[in-house]
Amino acid sequence: MPARRQFLSRCAGLAALGVSATALADTATYRSFHAALDGDARLLPYADFAGELAGDATVLGRLPTDLAGVFYRNGPGRFELGGERYHHWFDGDGFAQRWTIADGKVHHRGRFVATQKFEQETRAGRFLYSAFGTRIDRAPVRSNDTINVANTNLLPFNGGVYALWEGGSATELDPDTLSTRGIKTWRPDLKAMPFSAHPKHDPDGGLWNFGNLPGADQLIIYRLDVRGAVIRTAMLPVPQLNMVHDFVVSARHLVFLVPPYALDAPGRSLAERLRWQGGERPLRAVVVDKATLTVRQVFELPARSVFHLGNAWDDGDCIRLDAVLHAGDIVPEPALPMRGDMRPYEAQRSSAVQITLDFASGQAREARLFGVSEFPRVAPQVVSRRHRKLLVLGVGAGSTAQALDSVNLVDTDSGKVDGYRFGPGWQVEEHVLVPRSGARSETDGYVVGVAQDTRRGQTVLTVFDARNVKDGPVALARLAYRAPVCFHGNFLAA
Repeated sequence: MPARRQFLSRCAGLAALGVSATALADTATYRSFHAALDGDARLLPYADFAGELAGDATVLGRLPTDLAGVFYRNGPGRFELGGERYHHWFDGDGFAQRWTIADGKVHHRGRFVATQKFEQETRAGRFLYSAFGTRIDRAPVRSNDTINVANTNLLPFNGGVYALWEGGSATELDPDTLSTRGIKTWRPDLKAMPFSAHPKHDPDGGLWNFGNLPGADQLIIYRLDVRGAVIRTAMLPVPQLNMVHDFVVSARHLVFLVPPYALDAPGRSLAERLRWQGGERPLRAVVVDKATLTVRQVFELPARSVFHLGNAWDDGDCIRLDAVLHAGDIVPEPALPMRGDMRPYEAQRSSAVQITLDFASGQAREARLFGVSEFPRVAPQVVSRRHRKLLVLGVGAGSTAQALDSVNLVDTDSGKVDGYRFGPGWQVEEHVLVPRSGARSETDGYVVGVAQDTRRGQTVLTVFDARNVKDGPVALARLAYRAPVCFHGNFLAA
């Protein structure tokens, strides 16, 4: 389609990810990380991984009898090849994981997503293509999917499972074995278009999603029905659309938070080219009308960076939504542990907030919900509707922890927090709310997630009663080994 060709030709995404004169991947980051890892077990979650995993977990406590299904997860696993190491945590090749919960037992499986990039570089024995934070130029980039690492989310949908990334197509996997089936093209005229890692389910069972590439200044909207057919698309002009990772949906709107990043000229990695302009430009909230797929209004907020949003709902002539906002430029932070640097997570100065967008006044207001935090989620049955519980990870006040170490369920009306802190030696990954069948409230079910026990070098599935998080997990399913840290995932009930 002409719009697709225009989108891809205008974008600087491919140039941002590797059209440069020389390769800057070297051994310095590799040496620095391994020298630090020898004396600091907290760096273990950022260590390289190779091969596949499969094993039964040892269950401590008691798994609820009504909790059964598969928890799909995805994150970066390969950071090193040929004696070189990536510079940024987001660069690693995707490693998909499957936690099966049934009959009081837990089984784990993990394997790399066999993307074109992964297969080519494995055969070559070295990295060939640039990644988000590491510039390399050893092979030609023919499309977005040449450099697709499929490392951000794992989405079960319409009987399939899809590994998702920021800048390219979804990659379909076998739901049981996690073997790679190949690139998923939702419609022929959408081939190689970016399909973001954070699609949102609609109450009718379909999906909303978006795509963007740095430099294109256009936002593509997708609407898929329950069978996976693309039934609506739109391409909307949005200036300075250089970094948008997530969005939220309400009954009538889509909302995108656009932080103030400019894009410098090619010659470095995309992460290095994203230039923070917080002193010059605001954080923008771009509201798209679902009915017309046009931009209804743009609101301005104080400059912050943002990765993840929680949920949104329409409240009269307002939209209310949750997000985790970071003071200043957050992009360099995930690069630090890749070279062996650790610093207190609290230094990132983030907070979970509820934002109100008032169409009548054109103003945006925000109220603080929780302190230093990330990975906001709500119960699946309230997506796009009024919710009163927001699940976030956090760290204790004044904590010196170098990673998120607590699970917290925040009451968005009262501000009360029902939380549990794992403490030293733990790095907690994203958790999700899993409702019981026929759940009558947002806490009628469980909080399920994964945590890394860095002192033992083991990965643990965690299960909480959503009505009483503060008393700690009702069950821990401990693997005998370490699995790579994941970014995002979703629970598919049996």
